[in-house]
Amino acid sequence: MFLTIGTTGTPERPATELGHLLHKHPDNAQAFPTSYGTAHVLYPEASDERCTAALLLEVDAVALVRRGKGKGRGGAPDAALAQYVNDRPYAASSLLAVALSGVFSSALKGTCRARPELPGEPRPLRVEIPALPARGGPDLVRGLFEPLGWAVTVDAVPLDTEFPEWGDSRYVRLVLESEALTLAEALRHLYVLLPVLDDAKHYWVSDDEVDKLLRAGEGWLPAHPEQKLITSRYLSRRWSLTRRAMERLELVRLAEADDSEVEEIDNAVTERIDDAVAEESGTEADEKPTPLAVQRREAILGALREAGAGRVLDLGCGQGQLVRALLKEPRFTEIVGVDVSVRALTVAARRLRIERMGERQSSRVSLFQGSLTYTDSRLKGYDAAVLSEVIEHLDEERLPALEYAVFGSARPRTVLVTTPNVEYNVRWETLPAGHVRHGDHRFEWTREEFRAWAEAVATRHGYAVELRPVGPDDPEVGPPTQMAVFTTTRGTTGTEKEATAA
Repeated sequence: MFLTIGTTGTPERPATELGHLLHKHPDNAQAFPTSYGTAHVLYPEASDERCTAALLLEVDAVALVRRGKGKGRGGAPDAALAQYVNDRPYAASSLLAVALSGVFSSALKGTCRARPELPGEPRPLRVEIPALPARGGPDLVRGLFEPLGWAVTVDAVPLDTEFPEWGDSRYVRLVLESEALTLAEALRHLYVLLPVLDDAKHYWVSDDEVDKLLRAGEGWLPAHPEQKLITSRYLSRRWSLTRRAMERLELVRLAEADDSEVEEIDNAVTERIDDAVAEESGTEADEKPTPLAVQRREAILGALREAGAGRVLDLGCGQGQLVRALLKEPRFTEIVGVDVSVRALTVAARRLRIERMGERQSSRVSLFQGSLTYTDSRLKGYDAAVLSEVIEHLDEERLPALEYAVFGSARPRTVLVTTPNVEYNVRWETLPAGHVRHGDHRFEWTREEFRAWAEAVATRHGYAVELRPVGPDDPEVGPPTQMAVFTTTRGTTGTEKEATAA
């Protein structure tokens, strides 16, 4: 990973003052050990007119994998080999941000003992990063840096210059230039926004990350137009941490608006925020509605308890919310999360803290990558399978393949399927007419369409089916989510076969 920071100067105010600010002498090439390799600091040029410092992070791919205890970055299942063969460890990311904060810690804090007047002085700055992952593309890069006073030059990197028809990669070359920022401000912007653009971190995001974000974001994050996106991505989309950070940022905003100290309004801010939420939802602060996602999980858990399921498949588990809920109940003795996305499984493993679980708890859960439109012998022999908000993400012509893989091949005793009820969409005030609830939904069914599909599946594969509402059941348009509970009526499951053989 490579990053350069440069400045210009005059004989009266030489550019080599950059060496004082960074606490790294321009005449020396220095190396600093990190947990994942070695950080090198060197100066390609150093004169009164121009001075450029380069940070080169030499990543040890073997150490990167070993730190994940053989399970890949962040403990990702089936991803360990990728650390040796792909380019991920060599593009600017949270690895570089951590190295930046370690090597230039004094500069990041805005301190300089030799020249204490320098850190507070704005100066011409040019930052260049030749390879930066940008989930959101050049437009998001500009949207993050331009409000902070940077002139942004961002060029998408093609997948292959020999084959332009392949299009662009998710990497960009970034150049930032400013005349009005201090070096400390520039470093704090980079420390936060590099992992935000990458939308990933190489380490577990714990509670103290909120404090790190607020320290680095002081003076610019509370007023940033993309504050919510920055906060969510920096905290790896952990909802509880994101909410805590947003509430503290709201404290800062209110204090600035009232021209007072944060401590003076700290006791009142929770009430203000809760009142705002209540006003938006049309309820009193102490009567906040239960989120639909929570109601859906509770309905699924209730149906699994009724079925007496012990070994459960979460098919299309995403980031592991249902898996986490299942782990809280000892009645569920074996829980398997399956998803086609290795990235989603990486996030799930991190959020579940699988590496930190005790032996007994970790033996109850496993995650693996798989496509639900192909038969898979690993899915056979389970008491129940859950397809929660999954089928609508498939093209309708692929549903028969999923149907056979789950109901015909895996054949659990109970199958739960939830999907949006398109008729309820008129009750969402912020959803434009004719739009589905999520950009990746290939279809959304009416209650009658879902009933027809569920009854046909049940008939073909020897199941009985019951349709249940999830969420408030509107007398005109029905519930926001509809759930089908399938129960076998003929044949035997893998579990029953094993019991008979025993």
